[in-house]
Formats: sequence, structure tokens, C-alpha cells
Amino acid sequence: MPKPRTLRDLAQSEWGSPERRTRTVKDEMRANLLCRLETEQPTFPGIVGYDDTVVPQLVNAILSRHNFILLGLRGQAKSRIVRGLVALLDEELPVLEGSEVNDNPFAPISKFGRLLVDEHGDGAPVAWVPRGQRYVEKLATPDVTIADIIGDVDPIKAARGGHLLSDELTIHYGLLPRANRGIFAINELPDLAAKIQVGLFNIMQEGDVQIKGYPIRLSLDVALVFTANPEDYTARGKIITPLKDRIGSEISTHYPRSLDLGMAITGQEAWLDRGGRPVQVPDFIAELVERVAFEARGDKRVDKRSGVSQRLPISVLENVVSNAERRTTVNQEQTIVPRVSDVYAAVPAITGKLELEYEGELQGADAIARELIRRAAGATFSDRAGGANVDDIVNWFDEGGALKVSHDERSDTLLKAFGVVPGLLDLVDAVGLARRQDPATMVAACELALEGLAADRRIARSEEAGYTRIRPDRQGPSFPKSGPGSPFA
Repeated sequence: MPKPRTLRDLAQSEWGSPERRTRTVKDEMRANLLCRLETEQPTFPGIVGYDDTVVPQLVNAILSRHNFILLGLRGQAKSRIVRGLVALLDEELPVLEGSEVNDNPFAPISKFGRLLVDEHGDGAPVAWVPRGQRYVEKLATPDVTIADIIGDVDPIKAARGGHLLSDELTIHYGLLPRANRGIFAINELPDLAAKIQVGLFNIMQEGDVQIKGYPIRLSLDVALVFTANPEDYTARGKIITPLKDRIGSEISTHYPRSLDLGMAITGQEAWLDRGGRPVQVPDFIAELVERVAFEARGDKRVDKRSGVSQRLPISVLENVVSNAERRTTVNQEQTIVPRVSDVYAAVPAITGKLELEYEGELQGADAIARELIRRAAGATFSDRAGGANVDDIVNWFDEGGALKVSHDERSDTLLKAFGVVPGLLDLVDAVGLARRQDPATMVAACELALEGLAADRRIARSEEAGYTRIRPDRQGPSFPKSGPGSPFA
């Protein structure tokens, strides 16, 4: 059925019903959300880890027709959630053709819209706006002006149209009026100047705005959504109290609360498609990468107020696969299989995402990143191989054995080198880290086992000497040696 193209045709369609004529954008979002709930569709597809925490609060805010703010540290999917709200809008919306503010054909708010209906009557032309064009987003910066958000006089428009400057037709509408009948999002709200925040009062409480210098009011229909960092929102006090009071719901986001959820998010977001070449990321490598972020979030040398973004493990995993891809290409191997050494090669993807406290600054981001990887490897190996007997491996190093390998070697070559260490291949096979039929994964598992022992201070590891016995002055493992209660017993 063709879409109505005039006001007359629109009035005779489903859009001409009293409910549709007066339905607000918040009612529209509410109705579409209820439809999703009734049909058991995903409410926010692609959002992982928030099903029992953030999503129910979002649903309540939308059902309550609230303007709301997402409060959380960086890398907690705030922007993705806000942009995902577009899916709760109708696929298309009828507006008066040529209107800058998406005028409702049955109740235009702009002078242009009113003149168009007066001139053409039931023949006033109707256009259709897709849902994607009904979303307007603005990053709050100190240089944002009232004219940017609300609007101001446009002398050029006045000159070209032959209008007086006092004529409403000379207004250049800002982002907020242009978001009429849609969603208007402001990211990092505390960075918006106080006088701009004051300019949002009327639209949030009364549903209208006043354009600077004009005795007119525009009754806008907008769903307002904000994001903010909790440090800015509470400590620095840059959101003025009257505006804060007018925000209907304050929803706190958070980082993944379990490794499995973190790995699911990282796996979903990381770019691992390498031009058709098969990529096989061992699950223990994916866990190690995720643990790096968890270790960083719990490290006292990392600034808790800034947080550790979920972008860290995403970037690290991409870098890990890239280093493995480089090695695989040089060695003319077929499948890209990352190793623990590739995680160390991804240190540049970690250092730029850590905001350090004073103690951390003294030690340096590079040193801390390597320590985080070492601890993550130790925790991953302990989780996967707790209870395994590693005495043969440790004794071989204690008796003077040493192993230094080039991490860019082919998998079959490295597997022979690791086979020199008594019990190492049997260990990774026995605990299910890898199978002997898969040399590339076996090599990655052997590296994890040795890194785990090094993290537990059962053996030593250095870039210069490789894996060696622990020096007497550095003994004192973080876990008990093999015996009752030991993770390596």
C-alpha cells in the first residue's frame, strides 16, 4: 500500500486516528517496548551483561516516559545503549515536507509548517522520515553555545528570503528543535557549560524552548537522554542542581561482573576476521586477555575513578591476533593461533588505557602492563590446572635446566623445544588445555603453563634468559608448593 503523500491521505490512514495524531515520542517508544516484551524479543540486542541490572532499569525509565541519564565509567556501553534506543522508534514518521523541525502534519509548531498547511490545506505535502534521522547526538564540550543547542537568528536566511530579522522564518534552529519528535542525546553532560544546562530546563519540565531574541515558544516533543562519568557527576559538581532534579531516572552502568560475561563482550566486539584466513583463539588465551582487565581494575596503582575500559581487552585481543597473524604469515602456516607471548606483544594496547596513580607513575605503565599479564597468566593457569602435579617440571629447572625460545618460531619447532622439559607436554594434555594433534594450541598451552609457574615463582622468567630456575633470593612463592591445599598439588 503506497504511503500517504498529502495531509488528506494521511488523515484517512491509520495515522489519522486520534491516538496517532497526538502520540508523543515517549509514548511511541513505550508502545514499541511493550510490544517487544509481549513477544519476548530482545529489548536491547547486543548489550551483554546487563540483563539483570541495567536493562530492567532502562525498561522502567522508558515505560515511565522519563528523561534519563546513564551514569558510568568509560567503556561501559553507555553510547551503545543510547544509540540502541533508535530501534524503539517507528520505522518511519510522517512530517510536513520541508520542515526543519519534523512538524507534525496535524499540529505544526513552526511558522513554516503553519503557513504550509494554511496555503495548501488538505493538500499539504507529507514526507516520511526514517527512524535513523530522528536521533540527534551531541558531545558536550565547553565551547558548545546556546545557538548550537537551541538556535539563533540567521541574517543570511533573512536576506535571501526578504524577511525582517524579527520574523520567525529567519530562525536557524539548533540541534534540539531539529530533534523534535525524536531522541536527543548529550554525551558527557557535566562538560556542558552551566548556562547551556539552564537552557535545557524548559524542554525537560514544560516541553518547550524559547529561541533567543524571539517572543515565541516551540512546544517540542523530545526524549532526552544523557550520559556522564560518575566522577564528573558527583565529585566535580558540574551538573547544576535544577537540571539534575529534572532528570527522571539515574541509571548506573558497570563493568562485566564475571569473566564469562567479559569474554562474551570482548568476543562480540573484537575484530578477528583476517581476510578469510582461519583464526583459532584458544579459550585460555581469551580468558587470559580478559583477566588482564580484571587484574587492572583491582590494582591499587590504577586510578579507580577513571576505570579500566572494556575497550582494553577488546584492543588487546585484536593486537594479540595481529601478532599471531604476522608470525603465521612469515612462517607460512595456515591457521592463526595466538600464544601467551602474543599477549606480551600487545602491551602497547594496554599502556594507553591505564590511568595510573602516583605509585604507578613511578613504576611506569609498561612495567605494570607486563605484571598484569603475568598475574593474569598465573590466575588462568591456576584456574585451569589447579591440582596438577608440576614437580617434574619445577625439578628440571631447579637442577639447572633452562629454556629460551624464539616466540616467532613455527609451532612444530617450538613443540620440540617444549618437549625437552619433562612432563610439560603431558601436563597440558592431562588438564585439557590442548591435544597433541594440535601443535599450535599445544605450544600456546605450554607457554601458559610456564608463565603460570613463573607467576607463582616456581621458576624464573626473563626476556634475556628465558625460563630458568628461581634464584634463592627470589624464592617464596605466592602459593604453597605441591602439597595439600596447593593449586599445583
